[in-house]
Amino acid sequence: MAYATYEHHGVRRVGEVQGSELVPLDGLTEIGTQTTPEILAGADRDPRGRVEMASVQILPVVPNPTKVFCVGLNYREHVTETKRELPTYPVLFPKFAAGLIGAYDDILLPPESTQVDYEGELAVVIGRPGRRITEADALDHVLGYSVANDITMRDFQYKTHQWMQGKAWDASTPIGPTLVTPEAVDLSTAGIRTVINGEKVQESDLSMLIFSIPRLIAEISTFTQLTPGDVILTGTPGGVGYRRDPQLFLGDGDQVSVEVDGVGVVRNLIRRQEGS
Repeated sequence: MAYATYEHHGVRRVGEVQGSELVPLDGLTEIGTQTTPEILAGADRDPRGRVEMASVQILPVVPNPTKVFCVGLNYREHVTETKRELPTYPVLFPKFAAGLIGAYDDILLPPESTQVDYEGELAVVIGRPGRRITEADALDHVLGYSVANDITMRDFQYKTHQWMQGKAWDASTPIGPTLVTPEAVDLSTAGIRTVINGEKVQESDLSMLIFSIPRLIAEISTFTQLTPGDVILTGTPGGVGYRRDPQLFLGDGDQVSVEVDGVGVVRNLIRRQEGS
C-alpha cells in the first residue's frame, strides 16, 4: 500500500493511494509520531472523501518528524568522486522538520548561496519504536519508504569540516510524494536516478549502498531511541554537481526530479527567492 499526507480545502488528512485518487483515513491528520503499521492498516477508510491526487496539496510525507537522520558517503561511487576513503561507520548529520517540503513544491534559491546542489536519496520512515535494534530485527521497525532530494548549499557545507550549515536550510528538502509500505516494494535492486531539465545526472541502484538499511537502523538506534515518524535519508549516488567538471549547480527555472523504482518521484521547480 501507499499513503500520502495532504491538504484539501484547508484540512490536513492522510489518504490511501488508490490509482490516481486518495481515500482518507478516519482520525489521521498526518503520518507522524503516532503512526504505526497497525494504525495505518486498521484505520477506517472514508470513500465519501475520495479526492484526485492532482487536486490536493501533497505535503511532506512526514510533516513533523521528531528526528531526521541523513547519511553521507553511502555509495562507493560517491565516495570515489569525493576522493575520500571508504567509511567504516556511517557518516551522519541532522536535518530538521522545518527543512522539509512537499514532493512537488518549488525549491527556492537562497540569496546567500551560489552553489545549490542536488542529491537524490531513498528515505526510510520508522514505524515502531526501538533502542539498540539488531540488524536482524531492524526491518520490523520500518513503516515504509519514500523519496527525497537532499538539497545542499555546498559553499556553506564546506565552511567547516561539519556539514550541518550546508544541509539544514529551511524549506529546502522535498520528501514524498507517498509512503510505500515495505511489502509493496522490492528494494533489493531498485534503481535510483536524478534528472535535471531532462538530463540524467545520477543513476545507481539500492544494492550499492555501503551501509544497508538494517545496518543504519542498528547503528543509529545504538545512540538514540528511534520513534514512529523518524526519517533516515540513506545517502546519494555519484554524480553530484559539486564533483563534476565543470561543476553543475541548480539555477532559476531548472526542473529537477528524483525517482526510486517502486517508491515514487519528487519533481521540483527551482526558483529564485524574491529580492535575491
